[in-house]
Amino acid sequence: MSNIVSMDEHAVRRAYARWAPVYDLSFGKLADAGRTIAVDTINKRQGRVLEVGVGTGISLPRYRRHLEVTGIDLSPEMLDKARERVRKLGLTHVKGVLEMDAQELEFEDESFDTVVAMYVMTVVPDPGKVMEELERVCRPGGQILILNHFSQEHGVRGFVEKVMAPFAEKLGWRPEFSIDNVLTQDSLRLVEERPMKPFGLFTMLRFTKDDIAANAAMPRNPADRVAPHINVDQEVSDVAM
Repeated sequence: MSNIVSMDEHAVRRAYARWAPVYDLSFGKLADAGRTIAVDTINKRQGRVLEVGVGTGISLPRYRRHLEVTGIDLSPEMLDKARERVRKLGLTHVKGVLEMDAQELEFEDESFDTVVAMYVMTVVPDPGKVMEELERVCRPGGQILILNHFSQEHGVRGFVEKVMAPFAEKLGWRPEFSIDNVLTQDSLRLVEERPMKPFGLFTMLRFTKDDIAANAAMPRNPADRVAPHINVDQEVSDVAM
């Protein structure tokens, strides 16, 4: 894992308490294109869905009703808005909106068919631990979607991200965050990498969780842990949606 700016859980809570009243009209709008594509991808699947970092629940009405959706978040202020949204819109497919730490998920192993974390990994104190937990609660053959900002090493954007990096706790997220921080689990095979509007600021990564027991007799080179980056226009034919 690359070096990252430390994030204090209490600082994150305070930052998102400030963001909660205006989130939907600010960052919620900026991130809407990526969120729409991620949920549309999940809507092609079946079974139980866990959304980590559900926030104000802005994505919850977009899930199709054949799915059973559970959302978690660390911010009580965000969750209050999510629960109100569920109540007002009668979202009966949402089975729970829970206050929970993504680093210590209170679910049994292999509880979900799909796990999604949107705009979360740059916020949590320990991204590696979160990836372990997402992998743990996803069933073998299931999928994990990560939608996030990943920083650039060079260019104007890379320079701006480096300048902003020391202010991560005040912002409530890390401007400088390498994709390597989420490529940490041997059982997760990257099958899609897709840049998102606006300007490719965000990227959606889609992983399939391999059945380790079935593959135990097939040693894998750690360098082959992640599939090559996939052209967004190329059909991913080896994964059932």
